[in-house]
Amino acid sequence: MHRPGRDIFWTMLGIAALLLFWEGGARALQSPIILPGPLGTARRFFAIITGKKFIVSLAATFVRVMAGLFAAVPLGVAAGLACGLNRRAALFFRPLFAVSSATPVMAVILIAFLALGQEKTPVFTAFLMVFPVITANTVEGVRAVDPHYRELFSIYRISRTDALRFLYIPAMLRFILGGVRGGLSLGWKVVVASEVLVQPLRALGSGMQLARAHLETTELYAWTLSTVLAAAFSQGLLSLILRFVERERRAGG
Repeated sequence: MHRPGRDIFWTMLGIAALLLFWEGGARALQSPIILPGPLGTARRFFAIITGKKFIVSLAATFVRVMAGLFAAVPLGVAAGLACGLNRRAALFFRPLFAVSSATPVMAVILIAFLALGQEKTPVFTAFLMVFPVITANTVEGVRAVDPHYRELFSIYRISRTDALRFLYIPAMLRFILGGVRGGLSLGWKVVVASEVLVQPLRALGSGMQLARAHLETTELYAWTLSTVLAAAFSQGLLSLILRFVERERRAGG
């Protein structure tokens, strides 16, 4: 039997274990430059998030993540639908997916930086990394459609628009939603990594890089913690939204 209270207990116990392990490592090393303790990091974290610089940096990074995701989702769904329904389209996109999966993210960032500059590189890199994920999930959704239903729609000569609306979209939806969840997580990682490397004027990654350059390890940990919490909050909010959409869809169906 599922017990939310017990789940929360074990989650909090896991967090406590991580903090104890962190504190133990900091005391063993006794070097804040290498590994600051959780209390010092927490104090610096609260000092950072109450400043104007953090709010502006967080907003800028969040916009970049959303821009990459909003570009990747519709194009990825369209490409995935084409690849799932048409073998020629799948062959056409195969080289792109092979290159994107084999190319290191750092190489993509550096190449994009030469052409796009500091501000656009994180968005483009996020799009390029998330697009194949959405496409692959959409293809899986198309392939999940029961062949008997496909044959039935073909026999009764149901229009492609109606087939898409009543057959393919319902089958693809849960795969697409899963891709969006994974894409958001990947988007945060890629955008922040790009920001660390190309250093836009306003960015969480730029704050990390500046702290590293000044050997402010505690501040580096604080910027990292703020990024992790921001990403976790956005993922939790997205999960709630997608859960609501899925519930409404089932109620309407």
